[in-house]
Amino acid sequence: MIAAQLVPTPIGPLALLAREGVLVAAGFTADPEQMFARLAPERRAEGLEVVDDLGPAAEAVRAYFAGDFDALDGVPVEQPGSPTRKRLHAVLREVPAGTTVSYAELAERAGLPRTAARAAGSACAQNLIAPFVPCHRVLPSTGGYGGYYYGVPVKEWLLAHESGGITD
Repeated sequence: MIAAQLVPTPIGPLALLAREGVLVAAGFTADPEQMFARLAPERRAEGLEVVDDLGPAAEAVRAYFAGDFDALDGVPVEQPGSPTRKRLHAVLREVPAGTTVSYAELAERAGLPRTAARAAGSACAQNLIAPFVPCHRVLPSTGGYGGYYYGVPVKEWLLAHESGGITD
């Protein structure tokens, strides 16, 4: 069974989905079913149950939004993907809060050539566990914010929060 919890945040509800204490999805939506629908069929076959408290994952979210920017780092996550995509996601979790990298830099940090920026972008686009796998910290080398599954305003808010620009 996949357990889901909605955690209120300053930028809207964050749906957390976990299986045996490991996050398998997270995203800025008020409907956990939206995140559940993005899971692989074998995960969806386990069913979804909304619970009151997922424990450490929910605590980490509250700590992150209270200013402990490293709080999400220790929460175990698991998502599907090729070995390259998994490596990109793992390296992405190593990008410190308050900093950003370009897609080319992310590729390079994962042991790929800088020209693999598209693979890095694809890994970000397919990321099921935001902000625990912080794809919001990846920006295009040409400037601007690029895209974000939950909208550029959410990405901008998260980056401002991590840089100390938001005190709420």
